[in-house]
Amino acid sequence: MKTPGDPRLDPSLSAIMSERRQLINLAYRLLGSLADAEDVVQEAYTRWYALSRQQQEAIASPGAWLMKVAGRICLDVLGSARARRESYVGEWIPEPLPDHREWSEGRADPADRVTLDESVTMAFLVVLESMTPAERVAFVLHDVFRYPFAEVAEIVGRSPAACRQLASSARRRISASQAPAASVASRADIVREFKKAWEAKDIPALIGLLDPDATGIADGGGLVNAAPHPIVGAEQLARYLVTISGVFPGRTILERTVNGQPGLVIQQDGVTSAVIALGIADGRITHFWAVRNPEKLRPW
Repeated sequence: MKTPGDPRLDPSLSAIMSERRQLINLAYRLLGSLADAEDVVQEAYTRWYALSRQQQEAIASPGAWLMKVAGRICLDVLGSARARRESYVGEWIPEPLPDHREWSEGRADPADRVTLDESVTMAFLVVLESMTPAERVAFVLHDVFRYPFAEVAEIVGRSPAACRQLASSARRRISASQAPAASVASRADIVREFKKAWEAKDIPALIGLLDPDATGIADGGGLVNAAPHPIVGAEQLARYLVTISGVFPGRTILERTVNGQPGLVIQQDGVTSAVIALGIADGRITHFWAVRNPEKLRPW
């Protein structure tokens, strides 16, 4: 017997809803924001349901149709994002994601979770931010989601050859920025030592763990205090970290997985006030990304 909500009442329903996670994964990688990714997916489904039943039945692969629509929406969002970023207060950092086991209560739907792999590390997302919208979409669709260039071309609105060049240009950017691969265990050891040195306010130890040209960036979104500009240099960054540690007494620094990599979470009275992702190369910390904007800390 069929009951209300039973997918058998609408055979296409379960098929298109099963695509939700794939759509979220695509949109997050393209936009660097889970909130924006959710909006894109909602809009893609809205467009699907705006079709007549006859139009829906004429679509051979609803999943492919939804991915194409979501890709185009993301391209439009990326085009307007640059203007929005110009009015953003302070530095902008992609929204950090927790390990699935630490997803906050009320945000535990598997369909809303992003697969954590090398294409969502903070370092990777930051490089994606430096690309043009077309480069980013062509690269992510082809190199991450394995879409053929003929299909990428339909989404980007350029020829397959042009999309191939866009992806190649993006690939060179990624290669130029990639640090030598390090094991998760070795990264975790460095993060642990960094945490200890920070808690002890040990400036020499912090400097020893930081690359001489280490860069610290904080994102408060104008909603909380954060460094308005990047802090460059191991000593400058170490001294800044020790200074701000005195401003927030009673805080707790926790080792957590951030975008699939060892990172840190700062809590004040049990509430997450910052999520920190770290770029590591040759045994030293090269980048310190601190997200303090509360709107980007919802999953935490």
